[in-house]
Amino acid sequence: MPQLDTSTWLITILSMILTLLIVLQLKILKFNYPLNPTLKVMNKHLYASPWEMKWTKIYSPLSLPQQS
Repeated sequence: MPQLDTSTWLITILSMILTLLIVLQLKILKFNYPLNPTLKVMNKHLYASPWEMKWTKIYSPLSLPQQS
C-alpha cells in the first residue's frame, strides 16, 4: 500500500488560512461605518392596560396564612 505524501500539507494549509484572512479583510473593508454615530430617538408607546391605573397585588402561596 503506498504512503500518503504529506509534504505539501503545511504550505496548503498556510496558504488557505492566509487566503481566508485576506478575503475576510476585504469583506470588512467594504462596510461603510458612520463617523459619528448618533442616538436613535425611540418613541415611547403608551398602551392602555386595565392594570396601569390601579394597584394589583400578586400573592405568593408562601405568604398566605396557614390553612388548617
